[in-house]
Amino acid sequence: MFVGTWNVGGRAPHQDLNLNLSDWLLSTPSPADIYVLGFQEIVPLNAGNVLGAEDKGPAYRWLALIRRALNPSHRNGPEVARNYGNATEQRPRLSFSDLLTMEASDGAAPRNSDLSGEESARGRGGEYSLAACKQMVGIFLCVWVREELVPHVTSLKVSCVGRGIMGYMGNKGSISISMTLQRTTFCFVCTHLASGEKDGDEVRRNSDVAEILKRTKFLQSHRFSRPAALSPETILEHDKIIWLGDLNYRLAASCSDTHELLEKNDWQALLEKDQLRIEQKAGRVFAGWEEGRIYFPPTYKYLTNSDIYAVNPAKSREKRRTPAW
Repeated sequence: MFVGTWNVGGRAPHQDLNLNLSDWLLSTPSPADIYVLGFQEIVPLNAGNVLGAEDKGPAYRWLALIRRALNPSHRNGPEVARNYGNATEQRPRLSFSDLLTMEASDGAAPRNSDLSGEESARGRGGEYSLAACKQMVGIFLCVWVREELVPHVTSLKVSCVGRGIMGYMGNKGSISISMTLQRTTFCFVCTHLASGEKDGDEVRRNSDVAEILKRTKFLQSHRFSRPAALSPETILEHDKIIWLGDLNYRLAASCSDTHELLEKNDWQALLEKDQLRIEQKAGRVFAGWEEGRIYFPPTYKYLTNSDIYAVNPAKSREKRRTPAW
């Protein structure tokens, strides 16, 4: 299984789709059976996108780029063409009171709990098919599987939890996709947690994680009548859980100290200052979870179109940011 996450900073691919994702998606020694790809800020997180109609155009472009990378011999499959035909379609967004009503009535997260229509498209042709995808404002999650596995993927469901404005809007939060492959249940949780470098901001991120675990619900389908056939209703009930995204945990160090360790390529010393690891060791978040091995420098935050960290505000319009994972 290949799992990747990318905060694209509100920048959508160009209309001509000249971005090549092969170096990212095909970087493993052998192709994966399942690709789980999460994005954050696929649209700018401004008031229009948070409170207005959902802009699906960037999501369709990302899907087209992913399909082209995974299925190079099927660059313009029927599914992508159909999606592009609807790329300008915008749906009305639920109001804040609607979200409260939905959660109070059945415990479900905002928006549909079952994947349907364009959000559960199955492609034809090529080596990989899109099993499921979902967008919530700037968060976007998609799952691709080998075509021979498609008949064995069942019980696809989605649950979204908004943790942004007033604790409910979708500029921050999570998209979770639940599915069963053969007899194993999987849950993929793509999140964009609270930002901020001030002391105590990590507590807000811990709270986001707790609320996502609490409020994520996968409603049971009426087609299942026997208890043995019921699929998981919460994240923690799944056999395998993958949590990905922009968790926004920072380094508990000054910008100058961090930059000094970066120049020495001392990742281990930096990891000891990582807020997520500190909070996890203290038992305040992700107790019992295991993080993948980190063998690369901090990915936050580079100046646009460069590999230079945004640590010197005098040289750009970017705010000064302490590098972090």
